[in-house]
Amino acid sequence: MANGLHFRTTRAEINRAALQHNAGIIRGLAGAASVLGVVKADAYGHGMISAAQAIAGQVDAFAVAFLDEALVLRSAGFNQPIVLLEGCFSAAELPICAHHNLQPVVHEQSQLDAILTSRLIHPLAVWLKVDTGMHRLGWAPDQVRRVYKELNASPQVGSVTLMSHYANSGDNAHPLNQQQEQQFYDLTAETRLTDHLSLANSAALVSASRDYEQFDRHWVRTGITLYGISPNPDQPVSSELKPVMRLVAPVIALRDISAGECVGYGSCWVAERDSLIATLAIGYADGYPRHCPNGTPVFINGQRAPLAGRVSMDMITVDVTDLGQVKVGDEAELWGPELSVHEIARHAGTISYELVTRVSARVPRVEI
Repeated sequence: MANGLHFRTTRAEINRAALQHNAGIIRGLAGAASVLGVVKADAYGHGMISAAQAIAGQVDAFAVAFLDEALVLRSAGFNQPIVLLEGCFSAAELPICAHHNLQPVVHEQSQLDAILTSRLIHPLAVWLKVDTGMHRLGWAPDQVRRVYKELNASPQVGSVTLMSHYANSGDNAHPLNQQQEQQFYDLTAETRLTDHLSLANSAALVSASRDYEQFDRHWVRTGITLYGISPNPDQPVSSELKPVMRLVAPVIALRDISAGECVGYGSCWVAERDSLIATLAIGYADGYPRHCPNGTPVFINGQRAPLAGRVSMDMITVDVTDLGQVKVGDEAELWGPELSVHEIARHAGTISYELVTRVSARVPRVEI
């Protein structure tokens, strides 16, 4: 908006102190490991530049999904190494990576060929991704030794970090975890890479059953936990971590309705008693999930109130009959410290990652 003014008070409050606090907790958990702070997808919807500023002193490098995101960080003045988790999509990106000290992941043959045939002003630090069981990106284990040798022999490559990704890191007991670890460490022995490794993500780092010492000399990748959200809703992270985002919207109307009357599109909520309905200025265009059903909680004036009626583009309606005095201008928390984003995600049939990353650009991020 012009001059940065925001007349609409719907907002996502971003608690910078909580973000810094969480980064400090994670730094402590990581021990001797290096920390890769993941700020892709606009820092999981929290605002990439402000988030990177908050955690810069606690992480050793940043990670983003692709080159465009990395260049936003560089243009904002960040000098730390930046890892491109999807690597480069074309050979034309490699000179830019060399110029800006960006570190691409190499996960398939065309990326390898582009590096081996390039002529760069500086050698690249690259991350070699092995598929140990996720089956999304990466080289099959029997190909890794060959690829590593080619990279290690290339004058275009300065260093190689071997990485993989747990498919079930949030489930400590899943049998694939041990299989993936075994494959990964077998490959470290074959390649003789012992100091440039990355296997642990947020879920693995905060897992209560993990031996943190196994990550010494590793890079640990921390994303969602930086923002105070557990990677697994059934296994809460340390109570010391604090939610960073608080999504807020004001009450813009109150309406008394009689028993038997309907509210919202499709008349999908019917009053079973005389009721007071509050309309809030937030909807699916703001990122509030359209699939939240009747009964999804909203936090108003220190109490919970249930969603009453279908989520529309710009508004939701809430039954505040039992809340006592509610007035136009009162503010509601949609998720945050008083109302877990995991709980709202369960009602919506999705995950917390989707909710925070889909808060739309028309909702200002306001640092508090």
